[in-house]
Amino acid sequence: MLRMLCAAMLALQAGARPSLEATLRDIISASGAEVAVAYRTLDGKAEVLIDPDTVFHAASTMKVPVMIELYRQAGTGTLTLDDQLPIRNEFHSIVDGSPFKLSEDDAADAEVVASIGRTLPLRRLCEVMITLSSNFAANLLIEKLGVENIRKEVTSLGADGMQVLRGVEDTKAFEKGLNNTTTARGLLTLFERLAKGTAVGAKADAEMIEVLKRQQTNDSIPAGVPAGTPVAHKTGNITRIRHDAGIVYGARPYVLVVLVRGLEDQKQAAALIARLSKAVYDDPPRTRQPPVDERKAVLGFR
Repeated sequence: MLRMLCAAMLALQAGARPSLEATLRDIISASGAEVAVAYRTLDGKAEVLIDPDTVFHAASTMKVPVMIELYRQAGTGTLTLDDQLPIRNEFHSIVDGSPFKLSEDDAADAEVVASIGRTLPLRRLCEVMITLSSNFAANLLIEKLGVENIRKEVTSLGADGMQVLRGVEDTKAFEKGLNNTTTARGLLTLFERLAKGTAVGAKADAEMIEVLKRQQTNDSIPAGVPAGTPVAHKTGNITRIRHDAGIVYGARPYVLVVLVRGLEDQKQAAALIARLSKAVYDDPPRTRQPPVDERKAVLGFR
């Protein structure tokens, strides 16, 4: 009789709170958006995957593998992060090699635009590419590093869900549907590698994480965790697209990727990601709870 009572009590306790996946799915359903989520603790003991292999336009999340390839080439001696790169506003379409220019009025590109005709160190270009999401810096680095090298590195890291084809504002490529794409699983793999020091190496990965922690757009994943919680992340947005992916350094560190498609209002999309982020952060780490003594649970002891 006591055993049956214990089992019933524990079942009630388990049923009192829906699973994290159920909670996330409810939030997604209420939003009306198409959303993919990939969440995994760094100890590997908890994860939730919701449509992790659905393909989305990558937006600026594709700048993460660009950074990784930069540090890889620095590690092999192909270049140094302090090498100076000439700044110009001329890029080449992947369709036919024809030249095109970027708009020069985006605030995120102000420092790079001001340096046209001069040089900037690769390290600085990486910083503004990640923290301010400078498209100018991204295009310069992609042409310097070679898009094929970036793709090979992504493949070697096991993150095939991320496909980097080109820089931004390549209109001819866009018109032919040649866009950078990603999946939640692909970004999860890249950030897990960075967190564990297996993307390029422990030192380089730690440096990249510090760059990601300096991200200036913090209205999505960071908005869902307590103030002061370190988050190393990269956002991305274009029309009807809003993403955030990164490492949350709470008491139990984890990687979280949220990809959103279908919302016109960017603030609404950011708020949705923040709600999902909060649900993940607030979920109790059940796998870390000590075993419950059934007799004490029934008698009300702890």
